[in-house]
Amino acid sequence: MTNTTADDRPAGELTIRTATATDAEALSQFAARVFHDTFAPDNDPMDMHAYLSDAFTPEKQAAEIADATCVCLVADMAGVFAGYALLRLAAPDPIASRTNAGEQSVELQRFYVDHAWHGQGIAPRLMAACVDAARTAGGATMWLGVWERNARAIRFYTKQGFADIGTQEFRLGSDLQTDRVMSRPVELSL
Repeated sequence: MTNTTADDRPAGELTIRTATATDAEALSQFAARVFHDTFAPDNDPMDMHAYLSDAFTPEKQAAEIADATCVCLVADMAGVFAGYALLRLAAPDPIASRTNAGEQSVELQRFYVDHAWHGQGIAPRLMAACVDAARTAGGATMWLGVWERNARAIRFYTKQGFADIGTQEFRLGSDLQTDRVMSRPVELSL
């Protein structure tokens, strides 16, 4: 897989597929770049470096891909990553699990579309694949944490049927941030 910009996006059919071990190195680079592009302008460079050097190593990506409790999906456009998502199966959310005891929930831990591909319809298709994966895993609800300052993502998740149910902490380097926790039923008609 290669990186892309708006000027060199390949033409072709979008494929959303489960990542394989051979994707780990490229996914590591892609994930770190997209996370950096999304959050670096609003965060301390030292905190960003500390987080990136731990969260997106090739070894960590390979371990997540191999983990039976995870589903890693990539949006592949003619051999170029356009987006990716990581789901953690049977991951009780920190808020609703208190009231929805017994329901299996799936965490959408990561969901990113490369900025060069924004507005191309990739995010809704990737989200639909995430919902399908959650359903296949027997999930009743799907939840996520999104930085409270990421208004674009919050709008997208709201359009996808997620509702804000509270907050949780997220550590970026030495910076303790607040994420909104959002949840939706897997069997939600939009």
